[in-house]
Amino acid sequence: MALRNRTGEPHQNGHRINPGSVSRWRQRLLEEVSLDELADLDLAQRRARLEKVTGHIISRDGPVLSAGERGQMIRRVVDEALGLGVLEPLLADRSITEIMVNGPGDVYVERGGRLERIDTRFTDEEQLYQTIDRIVAQVNRRVDESSPMVDARLPTGERVNVIIPPLSLTGPVLTIRRFPRAYMVDELVAQGSVDPATAMLLAALIRARVNVVISGGTGTGKTTMLNALSAFIPAEERIVTVEDSAELQLQQQHVIRLESRPPNIEGRGQVTIRDLVRNALRMRPDRIIVGEVRGAETLDMLQAMNTGHEGSMVTVHANSAEDAVHRLQTLGSMSDLRLPFEAVRDQIVHAVDAVVHLTRGPDGTRRVAEVAVASRTDGAQAAVRLQTVSRFAAEPLGPDLRVRGEHRRHALPAQLVERLLLGGESVPGGFDAAPAPVREVGG
Repeated sequence: MALRNRTGEPHQNGHRINPGSVSRWRQRLLEEVSLDELADLDLAQRRARLEKVTGHIISRDGPVLSAGERGQMIRRVVDEALGLGVLEPLLADRSITEIMVNGPGDVYVERGGRLERIDTRFTDEEQLYQTIDRIVAQVNRRVDESSPMVDARLPTGERVNVIIPPLSLTGPVLTIRRFPRAYMVDELVAQGSVDPATAMLLAALIRARVNVVISGGTGTGKTTMLNALSAFIPAEERIVTVEDSAELQLQQQHVIRLESRPPNIEGRGQVTIRDLVRNALRMRPDRIIVGEVRGAETLDMLQAMNTGHEGSMVTVHANSAEDAVHRLQTLGSMSDLRLPFEAVRDQIVHAVDAVVHLTRGPDGTRRVAEVAVASRTDGAQAAVRLQTVSRFAAEPLGPDLRVRGEHRRHALPAQLVERLLLGGESVPGGFDAAPAPVREVGG
């Protein structure tokens, strides 16, 4: 027979804390303390004050708890009152890179590139909606039937996406993505994401002002690679970054960071990636870095690469190096200029110098799958020619689903060798195998 406290609630001892109990104690806390009165205190001071009051309330009116259970209850109540409730412990766990809430009782996280379902739940949809409202209110947004999709960012930098019914048939869905920390290329080499010789080549390409497209699927580490390669841009250059959500963490001093802005509650004030790319061209940049192209801004970025902004970088969602070229062509044709495919293709032919394609294996490992050098064919039907200089040759998967293989390199094309030498770079060793076949894309 379960013990009951003086309120008739089942005893918590030996059981997981009931989310309903947390909500009730939170309500009691807010009846005794006004959060507005704590506005002048910093976060740590507010938390300490609320923990003290919560402890007093539980000692006075609550069940008999062990020291561990009491401390956990206090933290949960204060998290609910001050932060994002049941999500606070997940946000505090630095091993978690993504949090996916598929309704109040279905929560997944990503750790080390792998998804896992966890034993965390909201009391009900109302509590989940309250958490969502707290998030979007911080950026002067709202989420309701008239505006059922929202992108936002937490004060600590995490990117948030919300989608609710009627668009979501499974109830309110909340996705929180933590920005990856800035890795250096040496760390990526140590992790096996790229081999040393290819890493040296990529560094030389950046220093020699080669235009680079980084491609890959969702979660393959495109932003991480973009961050790592940006470290090789000389410190004296002026860099302008353009992003949907500011994730890049460049180490140079002369960096101008631009971030797009969604429309406000009234549907006004939107600033798109394309607006920012066009503005960046008026800011005298040496290089422009676009976090990801998704639409008409692709054409503006290609034109920037063709008009004196060599060494610029951009990422794009794609399944292969060839697909990256096709996707750039499709996105570029979405411009309001309504250029034919052939005109967009010509822009790509003259803008793209190299494609770095990334993949993520079933074991969660992310790596450089291919580095392809781009050149161009002559004539009326000009096309992009891709020639692989480095690729990861994977072995067949075993029962453990671990990805194994080796990085194989090929001879560098003559025009790339010339480009490196003209840029003051030496040709990295290890690229002396037979040349890879050339394939035409977009012709």
